[in-house]
Amino acid sequence: MSEQSAHSKYEFKKTLEELRTKKGRGTELVSLYIPPSKQISDVTSQLKNEHGQAANIKSKVTRDNVQGALESLLSRLSYMEVPENGIVFFTGAVDIGANKTNMETSIIEPPQPIVTYRYHCDSSFFLEPLEEMLRDAKTYGLLVLDRREASVGLLVGKHIEHYRTLTSTVPGKQRKGGQSAHRFQQLRLIAIHDFYKRIGEAASEVFLTVDHKDFEGVLIGGPSPTKEEFESGDFLHHELQKRILGLFDVAYTDESGLSELVNAASDRLADIDLMVEKKLMQRFFQELVSDSGKAAYGETQVRENLNIGAVEILLISEGLRAERLTLSCPNGDYEDKITRNFKPGEEETSSIQCPVCGTNVEVTERVDIVDELSELADQMATEVEFISTDFDEGYQLLNAFGGIVAILRFNSGV
Repeated sequence: MSEQSAHSKYEFKKTLEELRTKKGRGTELVSLYIPPSKQISDVTSQLKNEHGQAANIKSKVTRDNVQGALESLLSRLSYMEVPENGIVFFTGAVDIGANKTNMETSIIEPPQPIVTYRYHCDSSFFLEPLEEMLRDAKTYGLLVLDRREASVGLLVGKHIEHYRTLTSTVPGKQRKGGQSAHRFQQLRLIAIHDFYKRIGEAASEVFLTVDHKDFEGVLIGGPSPTKEEFESGDFLHHELQKRILGLFDVAYTDESGLSELVNAASDRLADIDLMVEKKLMQRFFQELVSDSGKAAYGETQVRENLNIGAVEILLISEGLRAERLTLSCPNGDYEDKITRNFKPGEEETSSIQCPVCGTNVEVTERVDIVDELSELADQMATEVEFISTDFDEGYQLLNAFGGIVAILRFNSGV
């Protein structure tokens, strides 16, 4: 994914988070999805009809709010053309607390084409079609097994989902007294075959539920010769048997074995975003524990290295939500910049006092820190990569390192 598209995806995701927090009273929030093939004249015709029907709403407040939203949409549609991917409007009287509402409108040009025209009124905005565009649809079946245990899961985009763990009744290699060696071996082989059959049925049940257009194939992990016996025995559904992508050595066959399998199959999965991001984080950790001095973390240290052009790759967590505030005392006694983490939709309740005169300071500028650092990186020819929180290293980036780290071109001494 290019730097520009990665940043666009980050902004798109952040916008949806903000829209998700907005609520109306009753069915006052309008969501309008217009595909590129839809004629604007048809849309305006329906909206005028909806405006007329809204006159029958008993509550004057609700009636005025719904009609106000529709009038806003009609006004905007009167001078626009639909972009190539379509366009989405979210309009309505949003509850801002203290028994007050504010008429708000958000317009989104989606990253993928809108397929279906939709007009929707509710107490919240209808976001499902756009949220679906964020989903990484590539899916791999994951199966780890030995003769004692097996686990079944899916790699969906960057997220590993565990579905089933099975245990066997295969006896150990030491036979009990009273059984011939031949008889014991026969019983053991039957138990192994039955366990493989159970594994195949469970795995097939999980993997066949995946949309076939999203399903890339099956990865199998475990010790030798177990995984080879399973693969050659055709225990999976015949459609899945043809889509086995490889066998990989893994030590664990419980849920943790699924993550081990993904790591073991890194070469086979090299082109998916998850492995690209994993390798970037692994490189950062290697620099961090070495004596190279080519790793930086935390906003202050990373910012200083960006300013002197020392950063080769800036790694930013997709989960980072922070803004850079410029604070000024109204009496002119104080000015400073601070960084504040926030949650979309939350109200800013804290106040900061001037350390000189004690007056509450004013926020004179507010900048998203991701936008600010990305722009600075662009000026310094620094590569920017966004890292998901859906895997262990990505989760660490956000929660242990504050969501901002850098791989440096050289030891800057900062």
